[in-house]
Amino acid sequence: AALPIELEVHVVTFPWRPREHSTVLNSKSNRPQHATIEGMTTSTPTRLEPGASAPDFTLTDQDGNSVSLAEYRGKRVILYTYPEAFTTGCTAEACDFRESDAPLRAAGYTILGISSDEPEKLAEFREAEHLDFTLLSDADHAVQTAYGAYGERNKYGRIAIGPIRSTFIIDETGNIEHAMYNVRAAGHVARILKLLKV
Repeated sequence: AALPIELEVHVVTFPWRPREHSTVLNSKSNRPQHATIEGMTTSTPTRLEPGASAPDFTLTDQDGNSVSLAEYRGKRVILYTYPEAFTTGCTAEACDFRESDAPLRAAGYTILGISSDEPEKLAEFREAEHLDFTLLSDADHAVQTAYGAYGERNKYGRIAIGPIRSTFIIDETGNIEHAMYNVRAAGHVARILKLLKV
């Protein structure tokens, strides 16, 4: 007769579990998915693809003026998002755009920079670095989120929620021509010039 076999059962528990009120938004919309887990909100950004309509917005610039993307309809726009003014990488990227502003304008492109900084800080940044293009304040991250440029990112090997350095080339009809996510500041503008054959 077969001998009885004793089985030892181990119960494995996960270190977290979603709260009852955790929600995930419709993945078919342009909004990112959100879920509240142990008091932390995670966000998976939805990336824009070439051919998609660039989300319209109205933001405040460094001088306190309202600027709408719709104002640039009929023109080509380079919209770039960056984490924070005066930081090393963001300053280098802004200065690279400054040095390439003239040839890009000659080719028909307008540069717009977006960050979560307040207008006052953007004004200081623009003056300190002698920038000729417009900087826009997206303090609540709404526009960055709509463009998929705010959410989960890998920062020094750790997952964090924050801005994702990105660049969007928008054509005259208001559609995304190129969408570049999680780019490195160093050499990025040179790659854009090559891409656009400027």
